[in-house]
Amino acid sequence: QVQLVESGGGLVQPGGSRRLSCGASGFALEHYAVGWFRQTPGTGREGVACISASDDSTYYVDSVQGRFTIFRDNAANTVYLQMNSLKSEDTAVYYCAALWAPYRAICRSDNRWSRMWENWGQGTRVTVSS
Repeated sequence: QVQLVESGGGLVQPGGSRRLSCGASGFALEHYAVGWFRQTPGTGREGVACISASDDSTYYVDSVQGRFTIFRDNAANTVYLQMNSLKSEDTAVYYCAALWAPYRAICRSDNRWSRMWENWGQGTRVTVSS
């Protein structure tokens, strides 16, 4: 069965850190670009961070630049999102999705978020609150 499973969410205090995991089963994540997205009630899904398969290039939305890091462990078939200096506005359900793109640096392109991201996970909730 082809699927992505997110984990690592929970309650964290402002200024704290959290690491989210996006584990794949049924396919080799190393050949896919992986995006982390988040959604809050009443808002659309926002692309947060992206990592390409071809060259591991990354992209971050301005609001998380310098605080979040996306990286992959191909041996574990997992992509991680390390979140530091968390703020209340980071509170959301976080999702990961994958895009088959072994030869193109998808995350360098301006239309990265409008592509056909697939294999969405079920999401993991992050709450930043004191």
